[in-house]
Amino acid sequence: MTNNTLKTAFFSLLALLLIIFNTNAQTERESKKATLDSLYIQEVENKHELVKVLHAEPLYIDLIRDLGARKGEREWNVGLGLTDNNTYDEYLALVEYEWAPIDRLGLEVELPFTFYPSANSTNVPSSKLNGLKLATQYSFFVSEKLKTSMAIGYIHEFELTAFNNYNSSKLFTGNIYNPFFVVAKRWGNNFHTLLYTGPAIQHHFDDHQSTTTSWQINSNFHYMIPGTRNFIGLEFNKEVTSNDFEMTIRPQMRVEVTDHLLVGIVTGIPISRENERFSSFLRLIYEPKH
Repeated sequence: MTNNTLKTAFFSLLALLLIIFNTNAQTERESKKATLDSLYIQEVENKHELVKVLHAEPLYIDLIRDLGARKGEREWNVGLGLTDNNTYDEYLALVEYEWAPIDRLGLEVELPFTFYPSANSTNVPSSKLNGLKLATQYSFFVSEKLKTSMAIGYIHEFELTAFNNYNSSKLFTGNIYNPFFVVAKRWGNNFHTLLYTGPAIQHHFDDHQSTTTSWQINSNFHYMIPGTRNFIGLEFNKEVTSNDFEMTIRPQMRVEVTDHLLVGIVTGIPISRENERFSSFLRLIYEPKH
């Protein structure tokens, strides 16, 4: 008998043993699965008199606060990203703090940065603090029966000039006005869908006081691992203007490190962006006790 035959027999036996073991353990896992799911959902939804439905929150274009937020909830986020453009690399960083001062209402403050290592090269933008973002979100519909939540919100960003222009030009270069609508539904215990959409109106402080408008349509699908806060999913970020359409698909996963710390990992795959290639993004999420 040749070595290849022995290897084949060995791996076949190993596969058979794994199948037998998996079959014996499957019944026990299935019986625990429903219990774990129901216990975690009850922990989120029923630990408070105020109704709240558990939804998976996207990692790249995230929400201001959980849908159906309860007073006292708060969260710190730190994000780091890299985008491979055709002629230069773009590094992203953000720090944000979100909290719920009253039931159903979320507030957020965010500082987003963009860095360009090759900023001195031709046609490469300059590094800057993009702006100061202030946001609010109110959940006006929460239904346990339908496993559905809806919210409206508004983001206002004060745009800032590049770091190297602080001494020679205006500090503020414009405003971005971004009202939005969110609807989310959980299907069963583990499947989640969410739609986040609204216009982004950019007002430039130039000689003409010009404005540009784009529509953001972000659709999401996630599967939450039974009995945990971990999930895998897809985020479809679409931007529509009067003469253009761009979309990036972002496969992602979230992993619980401790009771208060989660890590989100995102990959960006552009579908119709002419100047952008693959990108990656990492989000650290810290939720203090409340």
